[in-house]
Amino acid sequence: MSNDAMKKENEALTRVGQGTLMGNLMRQYWLPAMRSDELEAGGSPVRLLLLGEKLIAYRNPSGVVGVMDHQCPHRNASLFFGRNEEGGMRCVYHGWQFDTSGQCVDLPNIPDGEAFKAKIKATAYTAFEKHGVVWVFMGDQAKVPPTPKIEVMDAEDGEIELEFALRECNYLQCLEGDIDTSHLAFLHVGNVEPEQLASSDPMKYVVSNRRPELEVSDAPWGTTYCAFKTTEDGGKYLRFANFMFPFWSQAPQGEFETNLFSRAWVPMDDTHTMSITMTWRKRPPTFKPMKDGKELPGVAPLQLLPNSTDWLGRFRTVQNLANDFLIDREAQRSNRIFTGIENIGVQDQAMTDSMGEITDRSREHLSPSDIMIARTRRRLLRAARDLEGKGTPPPGVNDPFVYQLARSGELIVENADDWQAVYEEHLKDAVRISDAVAPQQ
Repeated sequence: MSNDAMKKENEALTRVGQGTLMGNLMRQYWLPAMRSDELEAGGSPVRLLLLGEKLIAYRNPSGVVGVMDHQCPHRNASLFFGRNEEGGMRCVYHGWQFDTSGQCVDLPNIPDGEAFKAKIKATAYTAFEKHGVVWVFMGDQAKVPPTPKIEVMDAEDGEIELEFALRECNYLQCLEGDIDTSHLAFLHVGNVEPEQLASSDPMKYVVSNRRPELEVSDAPWGTTYCAFKTTEDGGKYLRFANFMFPFWSQAPQGEFETNLFSRAWVPMDDTHTMSITMTWRKRPPTFKPMKDGKELPGVAPLQLLPNSTDWLGRFRTVQNLANDFLIDREAQRSNRIFTGIENIGVQDQAMTDSMGEITDRSREHLSPSDIMIARTRRRLLRAARDLEGKGTPPPGVNDPFVYQLARSGELIVENADDWQAVYEEHLKDAVRISDAVAPQQ
């Protein structure tokens, strides 16, 4: 592919605003947008940047969430400064008021307001809440799809742990980092040798052979990969992971049968992404890198700055581009931390943010270790072009239950000649949240 063709493809993959190829695709789906506890009944509105659109979100005094264009349709003043009243959000410029559907319900500054208000409607989007997350549908409001059926959402109330974090780059860089298996052996555990790990620690297979074999396939939910390592007795250590439309990833962070979590890479605009991780609290403890029996410094908790009211003021990490992610060069030189950067997620963030706001993929040299990334790009483009050219709904929109078949995690098996058959076999034995029992403490 020529450089010009690659640049055009990159443009198509990365732009998410109204009318763009990928923006139109993403507007077919429900999007996790913010934490429910960011909104207080009758409280202040919150600036919300989503798919390049500047919105406000608020919870009216009755507890109903509204998500709408931040500009009043009268004279474009920002409704962020509005009054959250029982009847809806009231613009403080001329008193126009809008309910959570965007319908104008009061025009107190004009004589014939009662007759005129029916003709005025602000852009507003349907929302619902589940597991402490406000979900927003930004597509055709007359064709709202079924709500998401990602398996982790089957949990009971209070059983989901959430983590939000802002990334200063395009969503696709973040997503591709999460479906890249070979970086684990370097970025996160590059300073660990097999003899430093317990014999029962599956991470020994990652560090004993840092060149995984990799096979990928399209799947009903998107794409899937299996990474292979040979065990000491001739068996196979397998790592399964998934991309799920439109921007979800499932990484192999635990046992396949119980690894219930999903991560959304939600585009705020073309150059900023909100990472939203949903984890089932009852799954067994997940991988924590150890060295000589001690937990590695890289698993330090994620630290966030206090939220502000700016468009980009929510869930900013303490470690960021502006301070070089607080890299500790002495820890790097001494091999205490391979990267010198605390926190596994921030190690990933440093790499994807350092590529630039939108990386120039025409400069890449993809290798066999990147076949999942190449396949996922093609899958995204094909679905988006089928939607644009044929009106074909993309995967998971009309049949959200396809996500129930997606599972990631680690397995050790005797034979893996047919990795997809192994996946299907172990999926039958996988813990399903609705039937699960909390593990013994």
